[in-house]
Amino acid sequence: MPALVRLYIQSVAIGFTVAAVFTGALLWLDVAGLGHLVMGSNIGWIAVAMLVVFNGIVFSGVQFAWRIMGMAEDDRGPKGGHGAREPVLVPVSAPVKARSRRH
Repeated sequence: MPALVRLYIQSVAIGFTVAAVFTGALLWLDVAGLGHLVMGSNIGWIAVAMLVVFNGIVFSGVQFAWRIMGMAEDDRGPKGGHGAREPVLVPVSAPVKARSRRH
């Protein structure tokens, strides 16, 4: 299996695990009365399943993006002041002829 596919599957597993924990915390802490609403309904499990799935999609995408962006190479150059210096802008005065205003 390619390394990128393995990385994606790991990210999805981590994302859905975080989503399940997040949904459990939402219900346990009864945020906005959500726990009471779900437990008081006979089809509350559908809401829980939807929360886990949709949060899982979001958290998996964030996890994958975070891991991919963490693989980027450092393009700032060598450290220790041996790289090229940034150019410095120096103000220069330029003579300008003024025209007289006629009213």
